[in-house]
Amino acid sequence: MKRSDFAWVVGGPQGSGVDSAANLFAKAAAFGRLHVFGKREYYSNIMGEHSYFQVRVSENPVYSHGDMMHLLASFEAETAIRHSWDVLPDGGILYDPKVVDTNIERVPALEPEVRTHLFKRLNAMSLPLTVEGVLKAAEADGVCLFPFPYDDLVEELKREYPDTDAKVLKRMVNTMSVAASLRLVAFPFEFLEKSIQDVFKGKTKAMKMNIQAAQMAYDFVSEQGWDFSCHLTPGTTDEKRIYVNGNQAVSLGKILGGCTFQSYYPITPASDESVFLEEHENFPLTGVQEEALKWVRNPGNPGKSASPNGRMGSLLVLQTEDEIAAIAAATGAALAGARAATATSGPGFCLMAEGLGWAGNSEVPVVVTLYQRGGPSTGLPTRHEQGDLLFAIFAGHGEFPRIVLSSGDLEEAFYDSALVFNLAEKYQMPVIHLLDKALANSNQTLPYYDLSRVRIERGALLNEAPSANGYQRFQFTESGISPRIRLGTPGCIFYNTGDEHTPEGHISEDPENRDRMMEKRMKKLDLVLKEIPSKDKFHILGDPDGDIVILSWGTPKGAIREALEVLREEGHRVKFVQSRLLWPLPAQELKEVLEPARLRIAIEQNYSGQFAGLVSQHTGLRFDHLIVKYNGRPMSFNEVLDALRHILSGKSSKKVVLRRGH
Repeated sequence: MKRSDFAWVVGGPQGSGVDSAANLFAKAAAFGRLHVFGKREYYSNIMGEHSYFQVRVSENPVYSHGDMMHLLASFEAETAIRHSWDVLPDGGILYDPKVVDTNIERVPALEPEVRTHLFKRLNAMSLPLTVEGVLKAAEADGVCLFPFPYDDLVEELKREYPDTDAKVLKRMVNTMSVAASLRLVAFPFEFLEKSIQDVFKGKTKAMKMNIQAAQMAYDFVSEQGWDFSCHLTPGTTDEKRIYVNGNQAVSLGKILGGCTFQSYYPITPASDESVFLEEHENFPLTGVQEEALKWVRNPGNPGKSASPNGRMGSLLVLQTEDEIAAIAAATGAALAGARAATATSGPGFCLMAEGLGWAGNSEVPVVVTLYQRGGPSTGLPTRHEQGDLLFAIFAGHGEFPRIVLSSGDLEEAFYDSALVFNLAEKYQMPVIHLLDKALANSNQTLPYYDLSRVRIERGALLNEAPSANGYQRFQFTESGISPRIRLGTPGCIFYNTGDEHTPEGHISEDPENRDRMMEKRMKKLDLVLKEIPSKDKFHILGDPDGDIVILSWGTPKGAIREALEVLREEGHRVKFVQSRLLWPLPAQELKEVLEPARLRIAIEQNYSGQFAGLVSQHTGLRFDHLIVKYNGRPMSFNEVLDALRHILSGKSSKKVVLRRGH
């Protein structure tokens, strides 16, 4: 890891407040003007199973998570058992001394594979099969151990708040673990206090209790005089930053992009986006949104705001009975003139395929935000994968145009969430915004989003009937794009059907009409490739003149980006092509970038290298190496770096499978 890095991990049973502890730590670091990247991992049950959160902190921008850690904060047995092995020499483990006698065999949530691996390692070191044995193994590797008596401090807090429920007080161990950790690395308490005030804003008693619990833990560690080599120093920048997760970034982009309708059926990890939108259904408008909403907010008088003060906007979030209803509702809202979206994950998108085909046939500008997760079927409901690419491109029977755009990080996700509405309305077709679990559940500090970068393009959307001679919704045009009008516009009638249709929308099985309509719809893909700027097709990172080329898409971007920084320092000239427009595929432009390469490497989070296969099919180019991962955990920059080093040494096989992660 980089010298300026500090990696902190907290773990515990789901429902015990692990996420709260991680956010307290991350926000404290952010208030201390440091860059932060957080990764959340959790099981697919509601309560009890193990969950953990890694927070990487640095004075330099951080784009991904790492495999190792400097400090592990645990307040129960399982976290110490699972993660102690990953703590770096000279790192530390904060643990509860009352759990040291816990036998590994008595921790029921440990998978058989984990248990077998632990027994093998401890037996080889002649150590007991207990938490104490695990901690002694870590200590033998140079890790510092810090016993922290959580219960004693909770009892002390109880004397201060005798009328508070014991369960509430017990949850203070999360705040205590953060405070103790920050004191160990000599990070000023004032930033943790700011973090607590931010997290518990509006909850005066909870805020006061958490600050007091944090101060007690901070003071306890100060009194111990423990010597820990890792220190965390506040940054000095004046740059204004925000701290967001992926679901929030997408939601904010949708709001700025003029979305006024979102439908969903609850599914991991997409649901959090819709919940966030529900919590922010009313919002102050920007000038950008005024342009997007002027017809929707007050259709009878486009020039006048529907809100009393002229500066408030709103959106409707609809939870439907299933995903079929969700795509249908979003399609109906889009026909009525709303910028409409639905958000889902792989299994839900399966159910949407028929509705997606209807929208494609009727040239409806509907947006589908698709968060990939481990499949097939229910698969790994709360784990990460990039296995839905080909499904997103080809879902639905027959042929109809759609755009598939992928974001690689939380900055792109924000701007792309506004952009996809422009693409949908300009080209009058469904747009699939392809995201994933890793992005949804990552947290990051970023510079303030630049709202001036967002523009609203509603395409050929009319506000009144074009003529008295009748309106042809599917009029044949040179571009394939027909003037569009909202359902319910006075003096204007048109028809929508799932069947093939005439320019007016009436059902038709005439072969000549069928040919013309199919060609009308499909040729819009050529227009998309012609008009979409290069920056929205792919980015070139790393060495632009490098003769070693990496091709990837989506969230491996962060890990690759950090790995390239190290490879550059080691003298390697590597170019990284991060694809964004995945369909229609800009095959010729990709070929021009990839063909001169001495060595071509594809990196994806699926078994078969779906995008590499697609590019090979359309360009005729082959890849020398394929790096893949499909165990449900996102790629760390460490393992990407190690894989690339092995390839560059000339000793690697053609296909490299990454297998790290808990």
